[in-house]
Amino acid sequence: MPESVREAVLDRLTEVGLIDDADFAKRWTASRHGMKGLSRKAVAADLSRKGVDSHLIEDATSQITDADELDAATELAITKLRAGRGVDQARLTRRVLGALARKGYDPQIAWTAVRAARDKLGEEPPEAPTTGLFD
Repeated sequence: MPESVREAVLDRLTEVGLIDDADFAKRWTASRHGMKGLSRKAVAADLSRKGVDSHLIEDATSQITDADELDAATELAITKLRAGRGVDQARLTRRVLGALARKGYDPQIAWTAVRAARDKLGEEPPEAPTTGLFD
């Protein structure tokens, strides 16, 4: 397709509202954080891979607060802890921390979420290791 035709089609689609990167970024952020439990950093990386401009990514991901991230991480930790009943506490903690890391959560939020999840489940919170998990 010639460049001029492609540009004309894209301009027309944008004009009639069928292409709206800002709206897409906000909806993607709400979906990936709300339903998949991804961190702000992971959502931003997804949007970047999709070619969304950095200022639109920053605007869209700014709707995720630190409290939202901690809540989502805690809910994920609760789910993983329940699924791992019967597994050694240290091993299960490593598994949950790994799952949180894969969702893009930094170690501090991950540990806080695991402690909060264990507290909500009425379990003894784990002690953070001095080295090893995220070094």
